[in-house]
Amino acid sequence: MPVKLLMSWNILPGREQEYFEFVVREFIPDIQQLGLETTEAWVTVYGDHPQILAAARTNNPDDLRQIILSQEWDALTTRLLDFVKDLEFRTVRDRPGFQM
Repeated sequence: MPVKLLMSWNILPGREQEYFEFVVREFIPDIQQLGLETTEAWVTVYGDHPQILAAARTNNPDDLRQIILSQEWDALTTRLLDFVKDLEFRTVRDRPGFQM
């Protein structure tokens, strides 16, 4: 059963440029290398919601569990926290369309 990892966060004020460089150069390539397929990313421009909403999928829950328990995932999310706050993850069954 395919599953999605739903991710949300807010970019730290004044870190926007560094954040976007990190996401493009490191975060996205690294999560793909770990075995996650990036599926979507959204930016909230109005309202009281996380600024960034992103999702990545994998073919089964066991693969996702191994990824998020890995040292590589821990290092990558620790690095992400240099640029963001309010980091949250949630796992759901993969369905077509936007999920949050």
